[in-house]
Amino acid sequence: MSTTTAPKIFHTAIDLPVNVRTTVIELLNGTLADLNDLKSQTKYAHWNVKGPSFYSLHLLFDQLASGFDEQIDTVAERIAKTGCRLFRGGAYKPRTSPYSFQGLGEPGLKILAKVREQHGFGIITEAIDNESLDLVEQYADVIQIGARNMQNFSLLKRAGRARKPVLLKRGMSATLDEFLMAAEYILSEGNYNVMLCERGVRTFSDFSRNTLDLAVVPAVKKRSHLPILVDPSHGTGKRHKVLPLSRAAVAVGADGLLVEVHHEPDKALSDGVQSIVPEEFAALTVEVRQIAEVLRRHVN
Repeated sequence: MSTTTAPKIFHTAIDLPVNVRTTVIELLNGTLADLNDLKSQTKYAHWNVKGPSFYSLHLLFDQLASGFDEQIDTVAERIAKTGCRLFRGGAYKPRTSPYSFQGLGEPGLKILAKVREQHGFGIITEAIDNESLDLVEQYADVIQIGARNMQNFSLLKRAGRARKPVLLKRGMSATLDEFLMAAEYILSEGNYNVMLCERGVRTFSDFSRNTLDLAVVPAVKKRSHLPILVDPSHGTGKRHKVLPLSRAAVAVGADGLLVEVHHEPDKALSDGVQSIVPEEFAALTVEVRQIAEVLRRHVN
């Protein structure tokens, strides 16, 4: 007696043709009304992270490992003039060395919440374990899962039960399949508001911190409905490479950029060498808008 095994169905709709992807996602994950109900429970319900409708290019800036209140307020005030809507600050910062600055924890989250109130930014910040995710969910608008936790499956499942969008960064040596399956852990728990982020992979290159794998952007778009952002700051680790790689990321179809900005990068508590100054960020926004226009996209 033969039995029929049901085929595996992925919420990321991996390998489905583009023209049927949206319909299948809605059929598998529930009705469109159900998805809208989920989005309506987040403060920024207009952020549609379903890939086919994510036509705008989003700019995010990063005050990494959020330091002192005055520093963040200074940078936020200057960046707000560029039209940037999202602010990423690291209240929890996993570091290679246990003696490096680890972030401020909950006091840092309170500073980020204050930035939202004063400047109107949506807040993205990283959760490093289930305990910190509980706090991040209270304070932030978007939960980040960092590269070092891309395959922390218990954390991914917990993020999947959160009521906030999730930004998932690619691991330092993760393949495309591993990257998409990590996102699948979040989606399978019921959270369909997931964004991917390419932040560079480890190679034999000796002239940059990582190798920014821009080829993964069209690869993701071919195999998944999920939007993908690019982080040229971590992807290169060098300030002078951030703007050129940002332009390239937009050209290959990235749905957003995550760029580190600091008004005094040489005095930054973390990763100042890869942070650009606000004036450079303003120039970047002008350039990427020009490139986006050629591609018939607009910068949100």
